[in-house]
Amino acid sequence: MFSKRKVLPMSVPMSRPSRRAVLMSSLAGGTSGLLAQVGSVESSETSERRFDGPSPPPADRKVTVERRGEVCLIGLNRPQVHNRVDPEAFSALARAYANYDADDGLRAAVLFGHGDSFSRGIDVDAFAEVLRTGKARAPDADGIDPLGRSRLLSKPLVAVVHGDTWNMGHELFLVADIRVASADTRFAQDENTHGRFPGGGSTIRFPREAGWGNAMRYMLTGDHWGAEQARRMGLVQEIAPDPRAALGLGLEMAARIARCGPLGVKTTLASARVAVEQSEGTAFSNLGEQYRALYRTEDFLEGRKAEAEGREPVYRGR
Repeated sequence: MFSKRKVLPMSVPMSRPSRRAVLMSSLAGGTSGLLAQVGSVESSETSERRFDGPSPPPADRKVTVERRGEVCLIGLNRPQVHNRVDPEAFSALARAYANYDADDGLRAAVLFGHGDSFSRGIDVDAFAEVLRTGKARAPDADGIDPLGRSRLLSKPLVAVVHGDTWNMGHELFLVADIRVASADTRFAQDENTHGRFPGGGSTIRFPREAGWGNAMRYMLTGDHWGAEQARRMGLVQEIAPDPRAALGLGLEMAARIARCGPLGVKTTLASARVAVEQSEGTAFSNLGEQYRALYRTEDFLEGRKAEAEGREPVYRGR
């Protein structure tokens, strides 16, 4: 499903070459050069290039997938309609998530949007037609529901947004484990102003992440907000000055995750999610067995050996 590419050093200024340079070098090349199409066995090779931001991908690919070492880039690609998500794009995104989650060679994913915006949300007309004709499918029929209503990825997802990030676009963003925004990001959850309501999870995740009053202040009024307000509410972990810098930062974070022990990373996510979605008591009761299980792994031994030898560990996920 995923094809591989060679990489070149990234031309992003760095204050020191040490570990950060090593992390970034594994992600060299731009978000152009799309190497795989979701739902298709065809792939294409492109010329190697330094990181210079995404270039226009083929218009017939509503979701793009590119593999860079142990990091998977997943891109929304309907820029002509501000990356509004129609049923076909939603299904393609579900397949991309499922393929990433099942691939032991991939350890982190970055979700971004091609064009001027991350996403203005749902393509209402396209989904209305599907509902009218009775051809609607279950959200996870084609993979893992991108809105996380029944199942979440077992591995980390970093969302990088810019421009308009509205409604379903904001809900896709909220599902991510780490969130990066360009300073030009314009957020919205304004379905109530259109006679609808946020049906993709924001009524649950937005209050949980930002607090009840903050979430209701924007959902009930339909007012939009910016990157700084999002950071103040705890929705955004990092803000970059422009879309290119935001994507570079998201890729760097994904690379740093990929260098950690994958079994420990997955266990960390699983434990935290039990605490949030079930109870802290259940999460605490699971800690002992989770810890003992990791002690029995090759990765645990490799971590100890690398520390003793003063080198970077090489984890195998077993």
